[in-house]
Amino acid sequence: MKRLKLHWWILIGMALGILIGLLLGIFGFAKFVTNWIEPFGQIFVNLLKMMAVPIILVSIVKAITGLSDIKKLGKLGSKTVVTYVLTTIIAVSLGLVIANIAKPGKNMTAETRTMLVEKYESKIQQKVAGANEVKDSGPLQFLVDIVPSNIVGAMTNNKLMLQVIFFAFLFGISLLMVPKDVGAPVVKLFDGLFEVVIKMVLIAMKMAPLGVFALLAGLTASLAQQDLFSVKEVLTQLLIYSGAVLLGLGLMAYFIYPLLLNLFTKFSAFKFLKQISKAQLVAFSTSSSAATLPITMKIVEDDLGVSKEISSFVLPMGATVNMDGTSLFQAVSAIFIGYAFGMDMGIGTQLAIGLTCVLASIGAAAVPGAGTVMLVVVLGAAGYPVEGVALVFAVDRILDMCRTAVNVTGDAAISIFIAKGEGELNEVKN
Repeated sequence: MKRLKLHWWILIGMALGILIGLLLGIFGFAKFVTNWIEPFGQIFVNLLKMMAVPIILVSIVKAITGLSDIKKLGKLGSKTVVTYVLTTIIAVSLGLVIANIAKPGKNMTAETRTMLVEKYESKIQQKVAGANEVKDSGPLQFLVDIVPSNIVGAMTNNKLMLQVIFFAFLFGISLLMVPKDVGAPVVKLFDGLFEVVIKMVLIAMKMAPLGVFALLAGLTASLAQQDLFSVKEVLTQLLIYSGAVLLGLGLMAYFIYPLLLNLFTKFSAFKFLKQISKAQLVAFSTSSSAATLPITMKIVEDDLGVSKEISSFVLPMGATVNMDGTSLFQAVSAIFIGYAFGMDMGIGTQLAIGLTCVLASIGAAAVPGAGTVMLVVVLGAAGYPVEGVALVFAVDRILDMCRTAVNVTGDAAISIFIAKGEGELNEVKN
C-alpha cells in the first residue's frame, strides 16, 4: 500500500483535532483537552521555535559567505526589501477595497459594541500597553531596536528576530573580509551546522500531524465553551467582518501571488500552491512565521527550486518584515472598527490607515497575536478608539492562523521572484 505523504497526515491531524476538540468541548471536557492533549501541540511549536534562531543565524551566514561578490549583497537586499514593500501595499489596498465594499460593522449597535469592549477589557489593556511601547519611542527607535546590545539575549526571544538577522549579516560580511585561510574553518563549520539544523527540522516534522491535531483540538475545545456566539447580532457582525478578512487573505494566497508568479516568472501557479501547502498547514496550526521558517526554507529549496543562497537570505528576512496577511487583516479590522464606532471614513483617514499598516508590518513580530498589538497603533493613527480592538478578539485566533499562512505564502512567492531575477531558480520535477 502506498504511504501517505506528510501533508496528508497533517490534514488528517487537522480534521481530527477540530472534530474531537469540538465534541469534547461541547460535552464539557475542555479542561481534559487543555491538560492532556494541547501540551503536545505546544511541544511541537516549541520544537519549531527552538530551531528558528539557529536556522536564521546559520543560513544567513552561509548565504553571505557563498556570495562571490560582496556587492551582490546590497543589490539582493534592496531588491528583496522593495519587493516585500510592494506586495504589502497590494495586500493593504486589497483589504481596504474589500472592507469598503462589505462595510463590516456598519450596522453594529452600541449595546453590542459595549458588550464586546467589556468582555475583553483585560485583553484591551494588554494590547494597548504593547502598542504604547511602540508609540512612545522616538522616530528612529526601530533602527535602535535592530542593533542588539546582547546577542545571546536576542537569541532567546523570537520577537527580537531582526536583531539576530542584523548580527548574522554583520558576522557573515566580516567573515568575507578576513583572509580566506583564516575564515575557511569557520565557513566549513557553518556549512556543517546548516546540514545538522536541516536534519533537526526533518525530525521535528515527524511530529507535525500529532502537533497539529493537539493544537487544533485545544483551540476548538476552547471555542466550544464561549457563549459569545450565542448572541445573534454579534455572530452576524463577526461573520461579515471575518468573511471580509478571509476573502482578502484567500485572494492574496490563491490569486494574487500565483498570478504575479505566472506573469513575471512563468512559474506554474499550480505547482507553487501544491508545494507551499505543506508550509501553509504548519503556519495555520502554529500561527507563527518564525516557527514555520525551517519548513518553509526546506520546501522552497527542495520542492520549488530556489537556491540555498537566495532562500537563506530572503526567507529569514521575510519571516520578520514581510507580513502581507497581517497588513491586510489590520486594514480590514480598522475599517470594521471605524464603521462600528461611526467614525470618519474619508480618503485621508483611509490613506493614513493604509500607510500605517504598511509601516506596522515591519514592526509586527513573527509570533502569535502580534498583529493585534500593531492594530492598536493603526487605530491610533486613524484617530479611532483603541478599545475598538476588542471587537476582533472573539475571532482573532482563527484569523491569526489564516493570516500567518498568507504571510508564509508571500515569503515563498517572493523568494521565487528574487531567485528568478538572479538566475538562481532551478527546475524541480514533481
